[in-house]
Amino acid sequence: MGPGHRLRDAIADPGTTPLIGIHDMYSASLAARHYDGFFLSGFGFAASYYGLPDIGFIAWPDVVAFAERLRSAFPAQHLLVDIDDGYADPEVACHVVRRLERAGASGVILEDQERPRRCGHADGKRILPLDAYLDKLHRVLDSRDELVVVARTDAVEEEEILRRAAALAKSGADVVLVDGVRSVAAIRRVREVVADTPLLFNQIGGGKSPRLSLTELTELGVDVAIYSTPCLFAAHQAIEGALRELKASDGRLPAPGDEGGGAVGVREATALLEANLGGGRRTAAGA
Repeated sequence: MGPGHRLRDAIADPGTTPLIGIHDMYSASLAARHYDGFFLSGFGFAASYYGLPDIGFIAWPDVVAFAERLRSAFPAQHLLVDIDDGYADPEVACHVVRRLERAGASGVILEDQERPRRCGHADGKRILPLDAYLDKLHRVLDSRDELVVVARTDAVEEEEILRRAAALAKSGADVVLVDGVRSVAAIRRVREVVADTPLLFNQIGGGKSPRLSLTELTELGVDVAIYSTPCLFAAHQAIEGALRELKASDGRLPAPGDEGGGAVGVREATALLEANLGGGRRTAAGA
């Protein structure tokens, strides 16, 4: 069974399937200890690879190369990839989808934004005419084999959100995402209009959507949840804190502690990374 089929089955299982946003191989190595699914977040990748905000700077060859590295080290993890608007052109979008499928990605998210695009939880988003987006989406759907395709709308007005969500549910896409949805009541309305199509919910720290547990999301009928930035924002906080402590201690490093406590040292980091040699890492349950 290929990665697309495995992700599709996981989404169909009872409960809400979590996919954890990772931004580099180190964050993926840590996430694999705890979760069986990754989300290659555009926000995290733009920040870690380019040092830039998520406003359209990502080049598709970089995303494909990163997906290839992830799949080689983590053969069993689900891997959902954010491809923004498909990098503007429908032909490019189809090419990227084929490349990602060959690289072993489980699925992609394709949004309906116009360029210059923005993070789904930012202000100032502009969206394509629905017909233009649906044409691109249908071409992407026709270009994939088993890859899961998530159709995403960045509409912000309630009437337009519901109109687009209903259209995406009828498009043949595997999953529907309304990004930046602002309330539990809005999730319920979207759930109703997408009918039997699986629904995805995006949680990002400091974003516009409510903070909800997996239990709460399951009760709302959400089938899959992506957590875009927990690793990135935790790294930001931890690095800032470590450098403040280093400065305050006149440059004296903290003593590494035993596994599970104290500072991480070369032994702990090496042990984590050695599990990636030869694509030997399995699922979180078997880690």
